[in-house]
Amino acid sequence: MRMSVFVGSSLDGFIARKNGSLDFLPTVSGDPNGYPEFLATIDAVVIGRNTYEWILDWMRRTRGDWPYDKPVTVLTRRPGRLGVPQGVNCEARNCSPRRAAALLERRGVRSVYVDGGKTVQGFLRAGLIGRVIINRYPVLIGQGIPLFGELPRDIRLKHVSTATYPNGLVKSEYRVLPPRRSDRARRHHG
Repeated sequence: MRMSVFVGSSLDGFIARKNGSLDFLPTVSGDPNGYPEFLATIDAVVIGRNTYEWILDWMRRTRGDWPYDKPVTVLTRRPGRLGVPQGVNCEARNCSPRRAAALLERRGVRSVYVDGGKTVQGFLRAGLIGRVIINRYPVLIGQGIPLFGELPRDIRLKHVSTATYPNGLVKSEYRVLPPRRSDRARRHHG
């Protein structure tokens, strides 16, 4: 199974402000960034509770629709309290990234989009992410929620491609490489 990350960040590496706001990212304007093409390659989505709550709030504020036409798994410690909009294919699970991946694989899912800061970090620490696509927007915000956070070891990446867009966005795709023996034994101190 292929697990991928597609994320937007400020140029200085933050996915959101400390309060969770994404106001530094451009509003939906039809500017190309490859997201629709990426979603077309995905069978299922895994997101964290904070991302799920952000989506629900965004839907209320904008009167927008649920953004996914794929099955969504929300990882949360409180699965019984997840209010799912009517007609949405969404389930809540209190489980580890490895357990979530195993459940999806048993269902025949071949390609998963992992979203949400803590969720992405957990899947990276578990060694489950195979592809990372980062959209860097031309803005520095100085502080916020980091794109990756602490990791128990170095995670090596191979550059696949980079594209630039008229709005200043730079999209880079990477493949996650298997850890070297020396990477497995070394703890990241930084």
